[in-house]
This record gives sequence, structure tokens and C-alpha cells, in this order.
Amino acid sequence: MAQRIVYQLSVRQILLIALVAATMAAGGVLGFNHFSSRFQPQTAAEESNNFVEAAPAGVSDPQTVSDEQNNIEVYRAMAPGVAFIKTTSYREDYFGNMEEGRGSGSGSVIDTDGHILTNNHVIEDAQQLTVNLGGDKVYPAKLVGSDPDTDLAVIKIDAPREALRVVPLGDSDRLIVGQKVLAIGNPFGLDRTLTTGVISGLQRPIRARNNRPIEGAVQTDASINPGNSGGPLLDSRGRMIGINSQILAPGGGGSVGVGFAVPVNIAKRVVPDLIQHGEVRRPKLGINSRSVGDLREQGVRLPTEDGLLIINVTPGSSAAQAGLRGTSQAANGGISLGDIITSVDGAKVSDLDDLYRVLDKHAVGDTVQVEIFRNSRRQTIPIRLQTLPRNAIQALPQRRF
Repeated sequence: MAQRIVYQLSVRQILLIALVAATMAAGGVLGFNHFSSRFQPQTAAEESNNFVEAAPAGVSDPQTVSDEQNNIEVYRAMAPGVAFIKTTSYREDYFGNMEEGRGSGSGSVIDTDGHILTNNHVIEDAQQLTVNLGGDKVYPAKLVGSDPDTDLAVIKIDAPREALRVVPLGDSDRLIVGQKVLAIGNPFGLDRTLTTGVISGLQRPIRARNNRPIEGAVQTDASINPGNSGGPLLDSRGRMIGINSQILAPGGGGSVGVGFAVPVNIAKRVVPDLIQHGEVRRPKLGINSRSVGDLREQGVRLPTEDGLLIINVTPGSSAAQAGLRGTSQAANGGISLGDIITSVDGAKVSDLDDLYRVLDKHAVGDTVQVEIFRNSRRQTIPIRLQTLPRNAIQALPQRRF
């Protein structure tokens, strides 16, 4: 049996790695200013058939009417399908008193069963949810599922079908810069406010509150402010092409004309899982890790130039079952380095974003070839991907891959 190499690091390096391990084991990332009928589990090719995609009634061909008339028609057709979401949360203060917190956001009705699509950060940590679709009627709502990695969530209300105006879903893969867009939401509590603009950019990289990258965000200059989060970004035919999520606000102010929406095609992929399972069933290795490049910049000498140093491995996870090793302290006081992941399926891995992009192309049950550096040599280990064990998720609510 090959003997595991123990690295004699400096006191500073030992303290640094120990601090990294302790920090990652302690907790997660903190707080961000931020479709026809019931969905059934189907293959990716069949999924889109479950969503209403036809342009809504009452919206003329934009080429046959004035821009002003198009704004009026889209608003009249789609505003009734935009939800005004209010949240209430409670927490205990230092003295044991209960404090009440209130928030608000927006959402879109996506089927006649009462499912509403919004941002995860709108409903996160809320104990009570209510929805208003216009008028005096307020519906209690319940959380169906949430996905912090894409900042999307689905809530549900029990409302008569005639009260539910479904917002049809467009195709965010067919957008072009300069295309007209409309945003409807509830900025600063002003219900169902309309703003217009254009698509200013595509494929913008943004990050969710857990620091996970959301690829391909839609950038717009349509005014988006606090309270717009979770509301629809619509094309000129009234179809949702994005979910308004973030703004660039220097100094923490309001809109400066740089807003970002999660592409609707991401929602098409994750919503069926959220409705059926309450979460997105993503394959993960089950490791906590640090970029070799980042550690080298901090003065830690490591045997490779690039890769991910495994700090620890989740018991029962894909990585644990494949025998991957985390970093630990040796009996003589030195640091026994964990495995360093250098590639997955031939794709170079230098940081967590690289690892996520590779895993996002796979499904639970797939097998990937993971190249690691261990005991001064490279080796490739096949790993069958699975979701994280639920007890591990509950015990360690942190960013694991």
C-alpha cells in the first residue's frame, strides 16, 4: 500500500490551512442587495411542452402598432399575472425578544394551479408569505421549492383559475442586444409598475447569494429597483424572457440603468424539479475545497500549480465512496495534504467555478473521470455522481460541490 506523504509546512502555512478548514466547516455564505398545467417529470426534450409559450391574447404584432400601443397592450395583458409578494420573518434578538422583519418582491404566475415563480432571495428565511394579484384579495402562499444556486424559487397559492393570468415563457437563447424589453414589478412597494428598455448585453456572469455563478444573465437598462426582484422581464409580445434579479448600484442606491435577469431557459430547467422535489437534484462530489492558485498567492507551497485542494469530504458522498481524501493533521504535527483535483473528464479545474461548470453538464447517476494529484503522482479515479446526503446538507449548510 502506498504511504501517504506528510508535508512539513511552516507554522504560518499550518495556521492558514487550519483556518481555511475551520472556516469552511463552520457555515455558509451570509447575506445581497439585491407552465400551462401541472408539471410532470419528463426528459429535457419534453420539458418545454409543459410551459405556456404562445404570445398572450390581446397583444398585437409589435410591428403593426406604435411603441406606445405595444407598451399598453403588454401591460394590460400581463400585469394581472404579476404577483406582489409580501414576506414576514421572525428572529430572536440578543435579549430574547422576538423581532419581526418584513419584505416584498415580485413573481409571475406560471400555471393555472397557482404556482408562482420568483427569486429565492425574495422568500428566503420567510415564515409567512402572502400574494396579491391586484384588487383587495390577498392570498396566503406556501413555499414549494427553492434553488439558491440559480436564485429561483416557486411558491403556491390556492386561487380560482379565473383569477390566475399565466405569464407565457419565451426563449432566452434567441435574444439579441437592442431588443425591446418590459419589466413589471413592485419597486418600493408600488404595485405592478411598468418600465421599459432594451437588452443591453447577454451572457453576463452574475452570482447568487451563495456565490455560485449564474451563467448567461440578461443585462437590461429597464429600470429595476428593490421590490422588482422575482418579477418578469418580458419581450414585446408579452413573453417572459428573464426573471429580474439584481442591479448594479454603486453606493447601494437605486437603479442606474444596469440590471440583470436570470434567463428564463434556466427556469424551464429547474422549475419542474422544484415543483416535484422541492429542490433541484444536482450531482455533487461532496467536498469542501480551496483553489491551489489562491493558496499559493497567500504563501502556501503546494506540489501543483493549479487545481482544487480538498479540505474535507462529506461522509457518504460521491467523493467519499470513491475514496477521495481531505486535508488532515498528521501525528507528528505536520499537515497531510488532501487530494488535489486537476481535471474532470479532461476539463481543467482551477477553481470552484470550473468544477461547477463541468458538473452542471451531468445528471445524477453519471460517472466522471476525476484526475487528482496524490502522493507526488497523478491518477484518475472514476466517480459516480449523486446528490449530497440529506443529513449532510442539514448538518453543514454550506457551499459544497
